[in-house]
Amino acid sequence: MSKLATIRLHHDGADGTRAVRVERDVLVDLGFPDVGAWLAAGSPQRTGGTTYPLKGADFAPVVPNPSKVICVGHNYSNHIKEMGRELPAYPTLFPKFADSLIGAHDDIVKPAETDALDWEVELVVVIGKPVRRASEEQAAAAIAGFTVMNDVSVRDWQFRTVEWTQGKIWDSSTPIGPYLVTPNEVGGVRPALTVRTTVDCQIMQQDDTSTLLFDPVHLVQYVSTIIRLSPGDIIATGTPAGVGHARDPKVYLVGGETVVTEIEGIGACVNRVTSQ
Repeated sequence: MSKLATIRLHHDGADGTRAVRVERDVLVDLGFPDVGAWLAAGSPQRTGGTTYPLKGADFAPVVPNPSKVICVGHNYSNHIKEMGRELPAYPTLFPKFADSLIGAHDDIVKPAETDALDWEVELVVVIGKPVRRASEEQAAAAIAGFTVMNDVSVRDWQFRTVEWTQGKIWDSSTPIGPYLVTPNEVGGVRPALTVRTTVDCQIMQQDDTSTLLFDPVHLVQYVSTIIRLSPGDIIATGTPAGVGHARDPKVYLVGGETVVTEIEGIGACVNRVTSQ
């Protein structure tokens, strides 16, 4: 299994979501409602199955209902410097929730309560098996694959206090997907991949995941020391320099833009920003 997705069904009287495997220009049904359920069942191999066209597919969040969404702040040195912070000795963690997640091609609806909506491209680790207090070897084995997140941030609410969560968990704000790509497709569990954000075709962020301060394996070890990780849980590994909040003058999303957050070898979230 190298590239998986969760799609929404809207045809032939069908409804709901399905976990699928990408095979060239078709999507093969894996027999589960979503990728999270498939991982929780032990990632069973399946041949055959109903197929759907890849063209025009409506992608749900690749894992629609993870039990945990753990995000890492300040994990690329250039971003840490642009935000005026010191390099951390330990990962900076904060949560998101399943209700924050949207599909990779869904609209980002700008909340009426903010004038400081920002973008953040992130490599995301998807957990494939239960793990707690993982060794390095166990952490590597627990990584089912990677996906893409735009950690959309409501900066004016984020910086109301010293704790960021209220600016990170807005309902239906965070694109994730479209694919889960297995480590063998991207060079292993510590991949060196280009990450990029464009806003209306202008490059805003560009870096390489090899420059992460805390790599995916280290993050699985660290987080699993604190709390159990279950199949379908996700860890967003942080964003590189180039966010709108750190620019002079600051640049925010106001509505009408198309934001593309992409990672080499994995895929892209392509989202139109709309207003409430």
